Amino acid sequence: MSQRFPVCNAKEVVRVLRKQGFLLVGQSGSHQKWRHANGRQVIVAMHGSKPIPIGTLKSIIEGSGLAADDFR
Repeated sequence: MSQRFPVCNAKEVVRVLRKQGFLLVGQSGSHQKWRHANGRQVIVAMHGSKPIPIGTLKSIIEGSGLAADDFR
């Protein structure tokens, strides 16, 4: 059985990252770099209200060390 990933936009991802203790450490154009105190880091592309592609969201989830359920 495959795991279904949630559909969310960049603002929703940022809200979850902030709630989990990530801090914005830099930005280049529309790409924001978020880092946690434990050293984990993720890049989030801010493209308005467009949904983040599933592969990109999967990469953000794996890079953050959070569960997919945190993003629901």
